[in-house]
Amino acid sequence: MEYVIETNNLTKIYNNKIKAVDNLNLRVRAGEIYGFLGPNGAGKTTTLKMLLGLIKPTSGSASILGKVPGTPDSLSLLGSLVESPAFYPYLSGRDNLRVIADYSGAPRSRIDEVLDIVGLKDRANDKFKGYSLGMKQRLGVAATLLKDPQILILDEPTNGLDPKGMAEMRELIRNLGQGNRTVLLSSHLLNEVEQICDRVGVIQQGRLIAEGTISELKGSGVLLVRATPADLALSMLRNLDYIEKIEERDGALLISTDPSMVAEINRLLVQSGVAVSELHPTSQSLEEVFLNLTEVNDEQVV
Repeated sequence: MEYVIETNNLTKIYNNKIKAVDNLNLRVRAGEIYGFLGPNGAGKTTTLKMLLGLIKPTSGSASILGKVPGTPDSLSLLGSLVESPAFYPYLSGRDNLRVIADYSGAPRSRIDEVLDIVGLKDRANDKFKGYSLGMKQRLGVAATLLKDPQILILDEPTNGLDPKGMAEMRELIRNLGQGNRTVLLSSHLLNEVEQICDRVGVIQQGRLIAEGTISELKGSGVLLVRATPADLALSMLRNLDYIEKIEERDGALLISTDPSMVAEINRLLVQSGVAVSELHPTSQSLEEVFLNLTEVNDEQVV
């Protein structure tokens, strides 16, 4: 398996006490759209800045196609939109891209192509100050594409956009992820990640707490149990060390544990005199998965 982005125990500590990123082991595969999902303040932007060489890690390492972040070799492979794009307000979109192309050494011949890719070809001669926020973000993406990078790193690209702008940006990211280009998308928006990404890594308090495809995350880790008497089943399950969380819902118990424990849990319930009518893995929404993961990890930190 080829990983184009890889971190090994990547850690960033501020002021000798604030651990923004904590032994992060991230693996992003070639050609995928990887969603880097977490609440605000989870360490997403700090991680991206280390991958771009904008800040140095306290410990651990990272690589971009085997190259050290921040070096000319690695930066030549990357396009990034980490903060709100800054352009000259009184220049047109096209002229702004000409300035960037000349400064970065990208060919001017790419300008019309990238404007077409981001859907701004018809507005290319309009001044930047007249663009909507969504158009400004798309021009920012166009600037990252001038060198035709193998990897795109996008940090919260739909922040502040209206529903139309968000939909346009999602469609753009989907299109950018086709073919051989890899996209690392940082977001706190569950719906956005679910609609766009091939795989997802969930970060909480600087640590990677889950990783997998959307279907893997939604379909794993939770078992539904219907049993009688319910209070006896609940009491017995609470004594099992490998069960992380139990939730009562609509007359059933939802238990967070390894799905491979189904047979063992059934055996223990029956031995305890509980009649089991239903016991199987259950699918959750991505929101339920995210809330369950972050709640469990918050409890472990406390």
